[in-house]
Amino acid sequence: MSTHKSLARSAGIIGLGILASRILGFIRDIVVAAVFGTTTPFQAFVVAFRIPNLLRDMVGEGAANAAFVPVLSEYAIKKTKAEFWELAQILLNTMIIVLAVISALGVLFAPFIVTLIAPGFVKDPEKFKLTVDLTRAMFPYIFLVGLTAYTTGVLNSLKLFGASSFSQPLWNLLFIASAVFLCPIMKIPIMGLAIGVLVGGLLQLVVQLPQLMNKRLALPRFNKFKHPASSEIGRLLLPRVAGSSIYQLNVFVNTIFASIAAIVGEGAIAAIYYSNRLWQFPLAIFGTAFSQAMLPTLSEHAAKEDIEKFKETFSFSLKSVFFITVPASVGLIVLATPIVRALFERGSFDAYSTQITSAALFYYSIGLCAYAGVKVVVSAFYSLKDTVTPVKAAFIALILNVVLSAILMFPMKVGGLALATTISSTANFILLFHLLRKKIGPFGGFAILKSFGRVLIAGVIMGVVLIWLDSILNLSPVKQIAVIIPAGIISFFAACMVFDVDEFKGFLRWISRKR
Repeated sequence: MSTHKSLARSAGIIGLGILASRILGFIRDIVVAAVFGTTTPFQAFVVAFRIPNLLRDMVGEGAANAAFVPVLSEYAIKKTKAEFWELAQILLNTMIIVLAVISALGVLFAPFIVTLIAPGFVKDPEKFKLTVDLTRAMFPYIFLVGLTAYTTGVLNSLKLFGASSFSQPLWNLLFIASAVFLCPIMKIPIMGLAIGVLVGGLLQLVVQLPQLMNKRLALPRFNKFKHPASSEIGRLLLPRVAGSSIYQLNVFVNTIFASIAAIVGEGAIAAIYYSNRLWQFPLAIFGTAFSQAMLPTLSEHAAKEDIEKFKETFSFSLKSVFFITVPASVGLIVLATPIVRALFERGSFDAYSTQITSAALFYYSIGLCAYAGVKVVVSAFYSLKDTVTPVKAAFIALILNVVLSAILMFPMKVGGLALATTISSTANFILLFHLLRKKIGPFGGFAILKSFGRVLIAGVIMGVVLIWLDSILNLSPVKQIAVIIPAGIISFFAACMVFDVDEFKGFLRWISRKR
């Protein structure tokens, strides 16, 4: 199987898992929006869940992607199976100790953490106390999701993506069940969601263990913590932790500013949460899937010093991601309000909630291609065992985000916070793209730009069709979206045929082979 076919197949498996997760995630958000809307308890939950998500990326998913996968992939190619599994075992021992300590510290310092990331809550004692209680209840989630990320990293380094890809949908199922069945019987209803987070995290981990133990991973034995590769992993991991911290600080910038209701309006934190869920749907399915699938392949090319294959794989991945995210971006920009209204406007989620959520979604969606591009380019740096360059670029983007958020939140409120993130992410992508070219030489930048331009023209044509259909149809919100979106997809594909988009022709060839 060719590299491109193998990569597309791996990305497809990961994408299917993420698609299932995101569909369930939408159901989850619809249920939660109906029950809690943008009310105070849900804002407290969103803030409390920010910290476990930050640490998940820093010591969990970020560690697995940046440090574990490149080194383990190299061991899988150049070392014996015994040496590979010895390294995996030592990493497991270390992860358990580190995650246990972090979880304990999080429970202990929860009041300080909430004060730091949501200063606007301090003036409301009830909201502050509830947020602290939720933070303490959910902090052990980092232990579970960190181990899940470790198992995912080991399996991905062996190019096994199935079990890890389909563990996330289970988490969403547990979360939905907790919202429907547990919250109504709890003394403090929102605590039912916290319990769902923990049980779902445990289930994610458990479903991956059989495949790992089948492959030879043993139960943890805390008798060895050092390995010849430990220093290399540490060298890769520390900058990645710093980079993750900077990335998450961008998220916290929005949270901090959004907590100041006197400026951005009430409910801004919940609006950012719901809008993030929507624009990250295509980002996760395609941007994350390709970046996760390409990392072991690029790491192999880098280990073999096959720079031409490396460039070819990178270029293919970036063009493929743009082919999907451009129409997704246009669709979310044009249909921001109808989509939010159709999915969420019921129960406690009223017209005001729709207004502030769709404003955030509109401005976030402008930067969708840049967000996806950053994931792909960063994976390329990781495969080259360069975790420092993405940190430098992310730091510049953070400063830009802080400055723009402080300026734009006054005239544009929650929309200004989203626009600031979009501009800073776009700057991050452009800088990383330039730095990667300096590092490895030309990799077909003109061909990538040409492909992006053709897809963008097709996307604009699709956008015009969407605007026209939305103006002439007068259906219920759900029916309106159900009619408009398929019509938009058809118009995009037709435009791709007219403008001879290579990625679309590849898609048609794949369909023909399947038939």
